[in-house]
Amino acid sequence: MTVLLDSDLASVYGVETRDINKAVANNPDKFPIGYLVELSNAEKAELVENFHQFDKLKHSTVNPKAFTEKGLYMLATILKSPQATQATISIVETFAKLRELSRNVKALSVAQNKADQKTLMQKSDELITEIFEDDLHTSETKSSFKLNFAVLAERQLRHWVMNWRVSYGKRNLVGSNSLAALASVIDTC
Repeated sequence: MTVLLDSDLASVYGVETRDINKAVANNPDKFPIGYLVELSNAEKAELVENFHQFDKLKHSTVNPKAFTEKGLYMLATILKSPQATQATISIVETFAKLRELSRNVKALSVAQNKADQKTLMQKSDELITEIFEDDLHTSETKSSFKLNFAVLAERQLRHWVMNWRVSYGKRNLVGSNSLAALASVIDTC
């Protein structure tokens, strides 16, 4: 699991570490298990001993907090700095695009008309490009492959869920075969 210490996160969001500690203390319900971990004295000492970039923690009276990815996103929604606000806006925009992409993939899986399929694939390709921005450079063939995979995986998952419901959660040959097929599709990507 990748984590980011509160002091480093403070510089990312343009606030002081104490502001992060206050935000966490004032909003404990927004940081469930898996969002952050407060290091123990022993963990702090081991961190300082093994990594010189953490020497500044040696004389700190407060144990540092380590935020997971979910924790740093939640923290962005609480803090009032311009950087945190921009991070929150980016998270919301990306989530909305992912939801739209999900709707497009579902519509694509049932679309019969070739023109509708092409329109949905183009829109989905645009969304994928917007979501990943500069991190993703794809050709039309790669985007089509990804969308075809998404449609296939969605159909296979729906088939598996229906079989699972029929068997009331018991393992059966059809459900196991569907899950194996889905796993093999995922493995090929």
